[in-house]
Amino acid sequence: MDLVQVSVSHNALAGTLRGLHFQWPPSVEAKLVRCERGRIYDVIVDLRPDSSTFSKHFAVELDSQSHRSLYVPPGFAHGFQTLLDNSDIVYMMSDYHRPELADGVRYNDPQFGIDWPIQITNSVERDRNYPDFNPQDFSRRFMQAT
Repeated sequence: MDLVQVSVSHNALAGTLRGLHFQWPPSVEAKLVRCERGRIYDVIVDLRPDSSTFSKHFAVELDSQSHRSLYVPPGFAHGFQTLLDNSDIVYMMSDYHRPELADGVRYNDPQFGIDWPIQITNSVERDRNYPDFNPQDFSRRFMQAT
């Protein structure tokens, strides 16, 4: 994976939730995510309509002690919840962020069944207000974009 961009997210409070974000095709953005300070619950959701794991999620804890990273393939949404105050997350990306392709799905959408480990204490309005996930509408739009 060729890396073209690195971003850092500092989160002061435990319980902060970011995501679930993705980029529409034609972006082929992949990410490598690492927690440099603190601890996070990191989640990816498969948004590739032709995948056998479409709309399923995978979650893992990342922390500054284990030095583990999570690879986020193209076509997946990504989000995390901080489990400790002052958590710093580093994203290494294979494609430049393109605001016109940026979007998201709601972190608490029942379609995904994500069980966040602690109470959500902080999130941005945009992440709270994504519409309900409709697999048929999403698949249609995704396939038109490719």
